[in-house]
Amino acid sequence: MYIRIRVQAESKKESLLKNNKGIYYISVREPALRNQANKRVCQIVSSLFNIKEKDVRIINGHQNPSKLLSVKLKEEV
Repeated sequence: MYIRIRVQAESKKESLLKNNKGIYYISVREPALRNQANKRVCQIVSSLFNIKEKDVRIINGHQNPSKLLSVKLKEEV
């Protein structure tokens, strides 16, 4: 399954919202340096879908706030 997200790095508090178009808005405390924010985003998405962190991959947007993630759900295995 693919999901679109929009990331706000270096936020004061972490949050996760989903709009009616299916785009997730994630705020993380980690900075956008050395892949720290991307790693935290993968952790949040994996806990959201109750899957392992290795089953979440960033497909597009590694250095961009708008990202496309691949999420391997348990049914897809």
